[in-house]
Amino acid sequence: MRQILTRACLVACLLLACASRRAAGPIMDCDARGNARPVCGFQNPEDLAELPGGAAILVSEYGGMQGEAAGDLAILVLASDERRVLLRGVDAAAKPTPGWGDASCRPPTGGKLAPHGIDLAPRPDGRLALAVVQHAGRDSIELFEVSGSGIDWKLAWRGCVIPPADAWPNDVVWLPDGGLIFSSMMPRSEGLERMMQATASPGMAMRWRAGEGFREIPNTRGALDNGVEVSPDGKKLFLNLTRDNEVRRIDLASGKVEATAKVLGPDNSTWAPDGRLLVASIRSMGQGDFKVCEHVPPGACPIPFAIVAVDPVSLETRDLYASDGPPGGLGTVGLQVGHEIFVGTASGDRVLRVKLATE
Repeated sequence: MRQILTRACLVACLLLACASRRAAGPIMDCDARGNARPVCGFQNPEDLAELPGGAAILVSEYGGMQGEAAGDLAILVLASDERRVLLRGVDAAAKPTPGWGDASCRPPTGGKLAPHGIDLAPRPDGRLALAVVQHAGRDSIELFEVSGSGIDWKLAWRGCVIPPADAWPNDVVWLPDGGLIFSSMMPRSEGLERMMQATASPGMAMRWRAGEGFREIPNTRGALDNGVEVSPDGKKLFLNLTRDNEVRRIDLASGKVEATAKVLGPDNSTWAPDGRLLVASIRSMGQGDFKVCEHVPPGACPIPFAIVAVDPVSLETRDLYASDGPPGGLGTVGLQVGHEIFVGTASGDRVLRVKLATE
């Protein structure tokens, strides 16, 4: 099962076949290297989100693109490096809360979760909401109310939405009006083996609004749609196309592609405190990489990556951190909190804490 899960992890993490070297081997120690210190004990912490107050971050522990294994929604307590599980599953008998998602949507079969991309944002009514792409039993976007403060937090399931048939969701982002945008990598019916082939059908991004359902966003088709983010005013979509090595800025009102940035293998995106977009960039893949990374966690995948800062206006790029292996590779998200970047992965047992130089 672990081998199946981690192979799916790697494929679904959407690595691109760019120039690569053979990976040396899994990283088994949990030792710091330079300005990067690993916090071990997680299961594939694929996506991260900062909780209000800056004392903890939410962690989505990836369970595979086909729901091969259950995963937790956890937090990382920043002062102590403690991992705390917030949610291991959903009450299968739970009823949706009016105003959250599709009124006919029910929890996943058996209440199990296999989380993937997440997004945390305030609802129009001020309540804090978490959207979670998950694959256990079905592909869905599960919606939770988040309550608490400091390092004490709770998640309450409030509802869900089911993407259109044959969509294969990866990431999700809230819109300021309470709507959602999610990325579909490619048609699910084509399967994992097709995901890395040049002939795989394009993915897309779709918008959901209550009462309207899902609609495809123009000009979002491409080779493995992945991370999605929106501008603070909700007017611009920043879409990562992993195999196209591209970040697109799209005006949501017109559907026009306004600009693009070249980023190798872009995965998830987050907003930095200074207003730049931080994009995880997967920088190497080869057959040897896949084989090495089939056997983690425990340990870490050594595939090189970088966290790239993208100016949202000019789309100029600059590497903030790059790793060729230890203390952790295959970074799928970079989240800045204070003067640190927290890096998650789709194949490994650790979150990296990377100290940024201060002026």
